Amino acid sequence: MEVIELFKRLLSFPSVTPDDAGSLEFIAEYLEGFHALHFDKNGVKNLFLYKKFGEGDHLCFAGHVDVVPPGEGWQSDPFEPIERDGFIYARGAQDMKSGVAAFVQACKEAKEFNGTLSILLTSDEEGEAKWGTKYVLQELKRMHLLPDYAIVAEPTCEQCFGDAIKIGRRGSINGVIEKIGKQGHAAYPEKAVNPIHKVAQVLPKMAGVDLDEGDEFFAPSKFVITDIRAGMEVTNVTPGKLKMMFNVRNNTKTTMQDVERFVHKFFDGMNYTLKLSQSAKPFLTDPKSKVVQVIDRAIQKVTGIIPKHSTAGGTSDARFFAEYGVKTIEFGVKNDAIHAPNERTHKDEVIGLYRVFKEVIASFE
Repeated sequence: MEVIELFKRLLSFPSVTPDDAGSLEFIAEYLEGFHALHFDKNGVKNLFLYKKFGEGDHLCFAGHVDVVPPGEGWQSDPFEPIERDGFIYARGAQDMKSGVAAFVQACKEAKEFNGTLSILLTSDEEGEAKWGTKYVLQELKRMHLLPDYAIVAEPTCEQCFGDAIKIGRRGSINGVIEKIGKQGHAAYPEKAVNPIHKVAQVLPKMAGVDLDEGDEFFAPSKFVITDIRAGMEVTNVTPGKLKMMFNVRNNTKTTMQDVERFVHKFFDGMNYTLKLSQSAKPFLTDPKSKVVQVIDRAIQKVTGIIPKHSTAGGTSDARFFAEYGVKTIEFGVKNDAIHAPNERTHKDEVIGLYRVFKEVIASFE
């Protein structure tokens, strides 16, 4: 079958996280000639396919077959792909079965390669991602099968197909501050310690503040307050405790320790507790690295566009590859309808993505 037929076939699997709905077995059978390794754990299914053509580098295409729930507001069945005016509508059309179809078809048609080609797919990217790509890479390291380079086919383009790739991602640091006070009667504020009043004094110095200046690749790491709550929703009692939650999408210049020092600078002496966790670490792939140079040339050849190098957006499974030293980039179709009702992708973008990946495989020397 051709790439659009494959794309529609993949869209027909109702693979809501963490259910692959049989799509991984279908792909394993479709890519005959590739060695298939199944890594299934705690209800999550993962598939690693590889084929050694030569003694050169190991290039891995990666992605996920799981999708978020359809939700309401669809004009058609979200798992019966419909084509209208060149667009194909279905859940996962952009995020990210377009990317999966493109690299699966490109790898299937590969007759030569100067090394090893592989595909890593998971059914748990949209969920906790604990037993998906992260787990597979642990196993691949143990088996000495880690790739040298990876291309994650998440949707990356902004205004038109080919205009952006991601060469890195910001990390994500989550924090919870509890400021302890002393509950009391609102009429006798001198007998209480109101944590709201205490925190209000430092908020202007913290909320929305940049923790660094950023650089040519990353925006500044910003301290973003996401929730503040205290009290019992009454007007005559001052609260005994305030809870404040925040997030920092950090670049490579700011660490969790930097965030801890920043909080302590303003809460020192306030009788508070702080809990920090890091759900993703930042990474950056050198723009001069082989994978960036090859994808840049392939995109320009197929589209005539020189893509910009971006690090914007949230997190993706690319972060797990980077933790193992795998030089990783992301490239896929436009990102303007992911997770929304009537998610769609133009078929020309899917064909274009497939052609770019074909060119990458042909020119990856």
